[in-house]
Amino acid sequence: MTAAAIDITGLVVTFRSKRAQTTALTEITMQVEPGEFVTIVGPSGCGKSTLLKVVAGLVRPTSGTVSLMGQQVNGPQKEIGFVFQRAALLEWRGARKNILLQAEIRGLDRADAARRADQLIELTGLQGFENALPHELSGGMQQRVALCRALLHQPRVLLMDEPFGALDALTREQLNEELNRIWRETATTIVLVTHSIAEAVFLGTRVEVMSQRPGRLLRTLDVDLPKERRYAQVMSDPTFDRLASEIRGLLGSGANH
Repeated sequence: MTAAAIDITGLVVTFRSKRAQTTALTEITMQVEPGEFVTIVGPSGCGKSTLLKVVAGLVRPTSGTVSLMGQQVNGPQKEIGFVFQRAALLEWRGARKNILLQAEIRGLDRADAARRADQLIELTGLQGFENALPHELSGGMQQRVALCRALLHQPRVLLMDEPFGALDALTREQLNEELNRIWRETATTIVLVTHSIAEAVFLGTRVEVMSQRPGRLLRTLDVDLPKERRYAQVMSDPTFDRLASEIRGLLGSGANH
């Protein structure tokens, strides 16, 4: 049997300081199969971002286990891609050079990395902006650059922490459609955290709904929609309304029950 892309069992994360102890996550058990697109939605402060950081090896579990592709996570994972809430581009480097920063850090073959960067630039519609500095790019274009940078080394798992949260609604929808296409074309396993119910349903093959802190998984909802998605079609699909309503009910019903 092929190992799960991500395997989380009995995960608990507690942060301790001199003044207090806070449990961020409790008894999280979840598997993500290769090629899935799992979205995680929940109230602010429920530990969604912490969960991604644990998978990435940036936060250590208090108890429980996390594995990536069958290997236990015991520290920062070099083979994943991570897209954060902000693009975090170097202001003095153009778009293409920001993408290639990944290759410099990882010591990738320059020629291979350059070809891959050009493919990603075409895939994300950044042609003509290769040399543009970050301040010359819109927020949506900056996030496209950040996405290209995260995909440059062809990670099998891509983690995304509310990457489109700061964008206007129209740009966000456009990038959601773009991300759906990239996922279909690359077959990358993606886990995306979001506050947006619509985004969670539109992008996910399944949605994981989390409770208030301490965060736990309330329900798993399979998204029975075609892999190729356009907002105009999806928003008018009864499946979308049903799932969005169910998630809204879970989040609004007091997630500690």
